[in-house]
Amino acid sequence: MTELSPRYLADLVIKPIVTEKATLLLEQNKYVFEVALKATKPQIKAAIEQLFEVKVTKVNTLRPPRKKRRVGKFIGYKPLYKRAIVTLAAEDSIALFPEV
Repeated sequence: MTELSPRYLADLVIKPIVTEKATLLLEQNKYVFEVALKATKPQIKAAIEQLFEVKVTKVNTLRPPRKKRRVGKFIGYKPLYKRAIVTLAAEDSIALFPEV
């Protein structure tokens, strides 16, 4: 695998996804992120390891189908996005909700 610049890797991970299902996955040490559409699994793994300094054991990706939206008489679609479900090593964790 070619070396990617840390600056490029930081742009691959857009934001964490916090839903009910994603919160339940936290118990299994799995974290859900929205990532760039062109991002590959090795790139996502490298980005998460570099950004959060953790050991990633597995990466699953999915692209949900587009949803149709209507505003008045105009019909359009919500934008496409890609999700990554990242499984971390047993001893690692990410602080998504920092204590105040």
